[in-house]
Amino acid sequence: MNEQGKTIVKVLIGIDGQPQRAEIAKSSGFDRLDQAASAAVMRWRYVPGKRGGVPEAMWFNVPINWELKN
Repeated sequence: MNEQGKTIVKVLIGIDGQPQRAEIAKSSGFDRLDQAASAAVMRWRYVPGKRGGVPEAMWFNVPINWELKN
């Protein structure tokens, strides 16, 4: 289908490193790719952000590049 682009997904990461919420911050221009990116980042586990050495829920932008290769 020749769909390519870059999706940036904004993910809220909890103090336990689990994703709590995801939003599309920048679309690839293809809904199918954006939905796949959002679903993928919700399955991942993260290192939680810290403020003053204490884990804290924080938003993080996750870029996903969709590139066709021969």
